Amino acid sequence: MSYPTDRKYTKEHEWISADGKIGITTHAQDSLGDIVFVELPKVGTELTAGKTFGTVESVKAVSDLYAPASGSVTEVNGELATAPEKVNKDAHAAWMIKIALKDPADLNGLLSAADYEKFVSEEAGH
Repeated sequence: MSYPTDRKYTKEHEWISADGKIGITTHAQDSLGDIVFVELPKVGTELTAGKTFGTVESVKAVSDLYAPASGSVTEVNGELATAPEKVNKDAHAAWMIKIALKDPADLNGLLSAADYEKFVSEEAGH
């Protein structure tokens, strides 16, 4: 599996793009199975890097979503409220929220696509 190189990744399986869009990785989506509900924060919510900002519910489990960086929510992907399965179709295209980064340097501490891919394969024991 190759991950888009235009974004950064967390060890909790979220991604963030330079413009502040946040979503979950294909690996996370594969682990969760069919996503049936996504709970996201409202516009204006302040996020803190590493803290939860919502949940993803699948037929298997409910998983917390963790903020890859600090900032305030400027947009929420409203399509996911009625069509959470979009995350299953293409996890890297189905962004969940968009934030205004408090400090763009937050992204420097996150994993590159290559590092994330290595992390996922080590986590899987390959």
